[in-house]
Amino acid sequence: MSRSQLCGVGTLDASRPLLYFGAKRAIGPCAVRLCSEGWHLQYAEDISDLQRLLATADFKVGIVALDHQAIIDNDRRLVSVIAKAEQIHWIALLPREAMDLLPLRELIGSTFYDYHTLPIDPNRLLHTLGHALGMAKIIADTFSLEEREVRNNGESEMVGTSPQLQKVFKRIRKVAGVVAPVLITGESGTGKELAAQAIHRRSPQAGGPFVAMNCGALSANLIQSELFGHEKGSFTGAHQRKIGRIEVASGGTLFLDEIGDLPMELQANLLRFLQEKTIQRVGGEEDINVDVRVLAATHVNLEKAVHEGRFREDLYYRLNVLQIKMPALRERIGDVPLLAQYIFRHFADEKGCRVKGFSEDALYIMNHYDWPGNVRELVNRVRGAMVMCDKSLISPVDLGLDRRNSFSTRSVTTLSEAREKMEINTIRTALGHNRGSVTRAATQLGISRVTLYRFMEKHGISRI
Repeated sequence: MSRSQLCGVGTLDASRPLLYFGAKRAIGPCAVRLCSEGWHLQYAEDISDLQRLLATADFKVGIVALDHQAIIDNDRRLVSVIAKAEQIHWIALLPREAMDLLPLRELIGSTFYDYHTLPIDPNRLLHTLGHALGMAKIIADTFSLEEREVRNNGESEMVGTSPQLQKVFKRIRKVAGVVAPVLITGESGTGKELAAQAIHRRSPQAGGPFVAMNCGALSANLIQSELFGHEKGSFTGAHQRKIGRIEVASGGTLFLDEIGDLPMELQANLLRFLQEKTIQRVGGEEDINVDVRVLAATHVNLEKAVHEGRFREDLYYRLNVLQIKMPALRERIGDVPLLAQYIFRHFADEKGCRVKGFSEDALYIMNHYDWPGNVRELVNRVRGAMVMCDKSLISPVDLGLDRRNSFSTRSVTTLSEAREKMEINTIRTALGHNRGSVTRAATQLGISRVTLYRFMEKHGISRI
């Protein structure tokens, strides 16, 4: 069999499979040359064929041949299909005169890695394909590295490399192996429940249930029934026995969120449970032994609440055997770009077909905004921007941010501190934007790799 015959449908070359969608006549004169350079063409003749090949093979590079009719007939459906295949760097192949069409220019700019006009210049096309393949592999490798690091942290969606978050990870690993209560403090939206889940997964109770309850979401009488359960007929509406959250969590972990909102009359009951490891259901007289680890969280200053008589001092010390303080997002230097990219990928199904990521302005604004709502606010703003953005890159306007509200509360005391903060923020932003690649970050910053490594060592910045 000749070399040219091998360029059709067949077994994929593991290193250089090339997906082609469109009329074969456009690529035909160049097919043999592509094959001789190690590319293995796989042809998709229609949208259904394209979807089938995308589902059955791992492509890094693809070519889409566009003509005027293809744009009219397939624009929306085709763009939707290729936009979902984010691992592929797409090259558009089109007649030179077609570039005068504004819709096509917008399509190329928002969806494709590069374009090539007809007639084909084989050398130029090979150069474009080679560069696209190299970039696709770099991105795939760095995404894999980032995902491995997140998995190795064992902290689920607690994504970040800042020293502040690394301290949290270290403390989680320390407290997870013991059975003592842990009090998790921090502002609303900082991820206190994620920290509790991470402790549970690493604890001896990991095989048991993780039961969460928000103490501020229910009225006093409902909280008592939810926590301790009740017997049939113990009050109006108690038509059958109910097992409470504490009992359900036996053998595992009970997470009491917003413990500072627990009514005073229930604090004594919770204290008794923590001391004796027994409970009584509402309306019952039997003591029930329960083996459960208690984790509590609050955004309230419990020491102040104790001083003001709103929280029992003895319960505070029972809960506060071990403590983890979740840092505010504004304190986590360099984590915002990483988190934003993680959220973008996590909610990929919600984004418009043209949306590819964040603009430089958006990343800069996000990195300098105070985030009063912390990670929860970041998630909401990114998700909203993904839906509302009608261009290829999310802008500050899409996020609902501008320079006035981004810098309103930031302040520094000296020029030296301002310079150091700017250096750290700039380096972390560049590393985050380039998925941890020191080479690409240095290029973006206009410095050598050696200089960037020196700055990273100076500020204690680890490679992402």
